[in-house]
Amino acid sequence: MSATNVVIGTSDSMQGRRVLYTGASGGLGHQTTLDLLATGATVFAIDRDHSKNEFLLSDTPPELAERLHLIELDMTDMDALTKTLQDITAEAPIDVVINNAAIYPSKPFEDFSLDEHRAVHAVNVEAALICVKEALPGMRDQGWGRIINVTSITLSGGWENLSPYVQSKGALLGLTRAWAREFGKWGITSNAIAPGAFPTDAEKIHPDPEGYKAFVLDHQSIKRRGTPHDIASVILFLASQGAGFVTGQSIAVDGGWNMN
Repeated sequence: MSATNVVIGTSDSMQGRRVLYTGASGGLGHQTTLDLLATGATVFAIDRDHSKNEFLLSDTPPELAERLHLIELDMTDMDALTKTLQDITAEAPIDVVINNAAIYPSKPFEDFSLDEHRAVHAVNVEAALICVKEALPGMRDQGWGRIINVTSITLSGGWENLSPYVQSKGALLGLTRAWAREFGKWGITSNAIAPGAFPTDAEKIHPDPEGYKAFVLDHQSIKRRGTPHDIASVILFLASQGAGFVTGQSIAVDGGWNMN
């Protein structure tokens, strides 16, 4: 995959924008990071996975690499995350925050300890709180900002053994709406994207990959698997100037699985 192969209608809409992207080197983040760079953004890409970070770096066209700032960081280290964000915002405001980092342990509800619930909440929700808290002053001062939270199709039900993950994504959706209401007066939008069942590492938790693929296609209206480009195009829209009147919304990118 290469950002130089992407054709995006508003190719100059992110020129000069500074984007904070958590989970930026993962299955959905990788391509979106490349697409953001291709449209002129500077991306502060946070991910804890060294091998995925190296792959993202190697996949970035040389002419775009100077605008990619890879930050290898465990999102559970709240002090390090806060310090990193303070260093970034000391240089200039963050224009766009994309809260994508998540963990998704799978087992029956009764087998999860309270500490395990808290660990999922820390990465999936509390880290997002810190990202927005540190970016907000700069967004408010400049009268412009975009917050994009990545939630999940699992909020609609239909999946077992993911209670802490589903709970965390529900909290993130609630924050999306609360932030939209509270920050709108400063020209800041807050929206959520709910990806469907994309073929990423998250699917490795399923014991029967082919059976799961058939299950997905049977539920989708569009009979193909989603690609990272499908997510990237919606993120790019919500991050753009043209999406300034869209806020507090949850957009399902799931091939017509759920319809609202």
